[in-house]
Amino acid sequence: MSRRVSRQVVIGDVVMGGGAPIVVQSMTNTDTADVRATARQVEALARAGSELVRITVNTPEAAAQVARIREQLDAGGCAVPLVGDFHYNGHKLLTQYPDCARALAKYRINPGNVGKGAKRDEQFAMMIDCALRYGKPVRIGVNWGSLDPELLARMMDENARRSQPLEAEEVMREAVIRSALESARQAEEWGLAAGRIVISCKMSQVQDLIAVYRSLAQRCDYALHLGLTEAGMGSKGIVASTAALAVLLQEGIGDTIRVSLTPDPGGDRTKEVQVAQEILQTMGLRAFTPMVSACPGCGRTTSTVFQDLAKKIETYLREQMPVWREHYPGVENMRVAVMGCVVNGPGESKHADIGISLPGTGEVPVAPVYVEGQKTVTLKGERIAEEFQAIVEDYVKSKYRKTVAIKAL
Repeated sequence: MSRRVSRQVVIGDVVMGGGAPIVVQSMTNTDTADVRATARQVEALARAGSELVRITVNTPEAAAQVARIREQLDAGGCAVPLVGDFHYNGHKLLTQYPDCARALAKYRINPGNVGKGAKRDEQFAMMIDCALRYGKPVRIGVNWGSLDPELLARMMDENARRSQPLEAEEVMREAVIRSALESARQAEEWGLAAGRIVISCKMSQVQDLIAVYRSLAQRCDYALHLGLTEAGMGSKGIVASTAALAVLLQEGIGDTIRVSLTPDPGGDRTKEVQVAQEILQTMGLRAFTPMVSACPGCGRTTSTVFQDLAKKIETYLREQMPVWREHYPGVENMRVAVMGCVVNGPGESKHADIGISLPGTGEVPVAPVYVEGQKTVTLKGERIAEEFQAIVEDYVKSKYRKTVAIKAL
């Protein structure tokens, strides 16, 4: 698939746009004034694969701690760039807390709440001035739920005077786009280079998001951040985000993505990173961790052994990736198959880099293992899971260590 050509933006050590790989990002939900909790969550998100992490900067107490959070991350060897999320009072916080302005790698500005009336331009200009002073890129992040009410009212009035008025949702979509583009161009007039601007236009409905970004892609060459806002919890949030982002990514639109999932109470915030990675990997756009193929199960697979093994192997592979990524380049492209009966088991296992076909109901209680298409061993007994995991680990060390040696030559 062809990618939309966008301007390249550099955020810390991360390159976005200009044909660079699509960047995965996420956001903390801790109180930023709590240095330890925020740094701990940033580290967890980065370890899971988030290449940018956004933090809320909403109070003087939060702004005062941003530099300390950065210092704590650096001390722990976590170099992930931090993005500051500003609403309402960002102009004050950035100017009054210069250490915060310096420590952040990018500022997120919402033009819908940067100020009202005559103060809007003044306060927006103050934030752009900080970006210029400290050499920071900016995301102009429009959200349909906090759209500039004055702009929307003006456009609704204009529409009402048309001989053939548009539907209200069409006007709203256009207002979101215009807010982003006009704000970005205003920032350029004040001296911020187009290569330091990222745009997002977040919507909460799939068709709205697709329509808005298709139009944006035709009307500008700024780097684009994709995300369905307020996507929801669990499977609903995952399905809605995937449905929207997959369409746009397939059309070559998007330079960075975030999956905005509402976590379960006490749930793991890193789930949104995993989903974002899986969207990109299953579409063939990037590789992050070995993928596990597993059959859904049927009446031939009444045993839960293959389900337990598939889950265990998938968890094991993801947990190993922070270490493997450093020592075994290319391992993220590995394919593993865990199958539950003889119908598709041997065939699917042969097509994977390494696979196992477990016995189904009434089948001989043995599990052949295939490595690069060849059957190498047949497992049996109570320790099949442990033995297969050891085989996977040995394969990684052998296969991808050789890759490193070849590259070194």
